[in-house]
Amino acid sequence: MTFPVRGFFVLAFLCLWMAACPAWAGHGAKLPPRPAILLVAFGTTVPEARTALEHLEAQVRQRYPGVEVRWAYTARQVREKIRTQGVVVDSPALALARLADDGFTHVAVQSLHVIPGEEFHNLLTICSRMEGLPKGLRRITVGAPLLATSNDVRQLTAALTSRFANRNRREAVVFFGHGTAHGGDVFYSALDRALQQISPWFTVTTVEGTPSMDETVQSLAALGATQARLVPLMAVAGDHALNDMSGDDPESLASRLRSRGIKPVPVLEGLASSPDVSAIWMEHLARAWGALGLP
Repeated sequence: MTFPVRGFFVLAFLCLWMAACPAWAGHGAKLPPRPAILLVAFGTTVPEARTALEHLEAQVRQRYPGVEVRWAYTARQVREKIRTQGVVVDSPALALARLADDGFTHVAVQSLHVIPGEEFHNLLTICSRMEGLPKGLRRITVGAPLLATSNDVRQLTAALTSRFANRNRREAVVFFGHGTAHGGDVFYSALDRALQQISPWFTVTTVEGTPSMDETVQSLAALGATQARLVPLMAVAGDHALNDMSGDDPESLASRLRSRGIKPVPVLEGLASSPDVSAIWMEHLARAWGALGLP
């Protein structure tokens, strides 16, 4: 008995096609969600300052047990310098790419910046461009920085004034921020106004924004301050806190205060070390996590 050659090849093709169908279906099937959290800070070159970030990471791991938690720094110069110290922290783009390559599908990115300035908006751009790429991350959400709404300003004001409610008579408390030419700088002024409504002895100053250090020193001198506690308004007490805030350089805030007869008392603790302050970041992360739409 013989089979037509054409019929034989058609039958063989059908058999092969039927055998391959399950494999093809499995290859194209959507994998179940595999979420992760990416904590993103400006970064610091001061090893001791990283303790504040470790405190916050511990809170995140406790709140989200079993979830992968990774870090990224937005400041390239910081990443390059700490690499010489044997510490490797990825940029946000590289960290997200690694998560995708490692099989994660959904990422909640939490900004540890203080205001929605240039660094934060660059982060938003990176995340929006990396979401939904072929074989990449299906969903990326971004938690707001510390100050993003009027409610954030109220919460931070309450946390800071409560922490330093035991200040001495004629002692000011100066919260030292970075400042920026970006529009997000308005949050420093908003926080300053909110603090001043509680007490004129609480104030904000910045290196590059508003209020300026000169304005702050003049105000404290007019107030009759004899001492000022200097507190970093940053996630960590890093290079700016050690040098621009409390250093011996004539242009530092501490030196400017001394020149007006006001004794500076640096408090070298980053905001991430304070449970009441980090609670704001944790609230923002909770919103970002919820927005992932996980089952």
